[in-house]
Amino acid sequence: MALVLNEEEVMLRDAAKGFLSEKAPVSALRKLRDNNDPLGWSRELWAQMAEMGWAGILVPEEYGGIDYGMVGAGLIAEEMGRNLTASPFISTALMAVTALREGTDEQKEKWLPGIAEGKTIIAMAVDEGVKHDPAKTALSAVAHGNGYRLNGEKSYIIDGFDADALIVAARTSGEVGDEAGISLFIVEKDAAGLSSSRTKLLDSRNYAHSEFKDVDVAGDALIGTLDDGFALLERVLNVGRAGLAAEMLGASEQSFEITMDYIKERKQFDTHVGAFQGLQHRSAHLYSEIELVKSAVLKALQMFNEAPEMAGAGAALAKAKAGEVAILAANEAVQMHGGIGMTDEYDIGFYMKRVRAAQELLGDYAFQANRLAILRGF
Repeated sequence: MALVLNEEEVMLRDAAKGFLSEKAPVSALRKLRDNNDPLGWSRELWAQMAEMGWAGILVPEEYGGIDYGMVGAGLIAEEMGRNLTASPFISTALMAVTALREGTDEQKEKWLPGIAEGKTIIAMAVDEGVKHDPAKTALSAVAHGNGYRLNGEKSYIIDGFDADALIVAARTSGEVGDEAGISLFIVEKDAAGLSSSRTKLLDSRNYAHSEFKDVDVAGDALIGTLDDGFALLERVLNVGRAGLAAEMLGASEQSFEITMDYIKERKQFDTHVGAFQGLQHRSAHLYSEIELVKSAVLKALQMFNEAPEMAGAGAALAKAKAGEVAILAANEAVQMHGGIGMTDEYDIGFYMKRVRAAQELLGDYAFQANRLAILRGF
């Protein structure tokens, strides 16, 4: 498929650009941070996004969504990256919906309409350590009565603080490190024995650490197949990785544009610094790298519909490259701004903080490179 957007996709991107630049600029993130908002995003803004169909971008039409597909979802995520918009878009509208689409009819009817309406927030509880490695799931789910009893901990749950429910990766058989033996369960936030606390990271977003102490769930809380949930989990994570890649692309583009505008205005020795050959070379290199990321991200998004069997490889490549270039873009932006680039007065420092966190989420460059090698048979 050609790496170009069709007319409808261009309209969606332009609508997202206009809405987010007006309703969710970087100043909105500043306000959330300065107020130490524990949620980390605005419910009012999310409700407006839901009215535009974004919360239901992947939800089937019979459950109130628009089922637009991953290319459209990626375009929205890209514009969110440009504005550093904080929302549960990736965690709920992309990842949780992807998991629930494989659930039972009862699970879909219970959760998907609320997500599409922007009223229900569901987060994926996967990681248990400081580094992303879903195969190392140790949180246990043991058969108990007519259901299962969960014990363990989950860390860095994206938008997990005050979520209405968590979709939890749990080990029902096998050993830690095995892909086999992992199952997915949906656990409501008021379940007895479940406690969550907010985790603060440098990007001022919503993350949670959750503890499960004898948390009982019914048998119908299982999503997918018992002991064979890793394939579904990978599909969910790949959607999240592609969404984060698109977001980091947007952050890279905006960082570049802000910096180019700045060096065209800033003077040193009575000369605009943008005229210095050294900065021109660095700017040209960064522009070229961002163009490569555009191609990698769009191709990855297209694969979810056109070649789903290759979507994992595409998502890994896009996430790795987008993370590498986003860090380059943020570093170059701060350096070209000079010392003021790290002051709170300028927005560019916020981009550096966000891409540093986003690059680590759901697997950093090394993880994605290793995953890509495995998927390619090495």
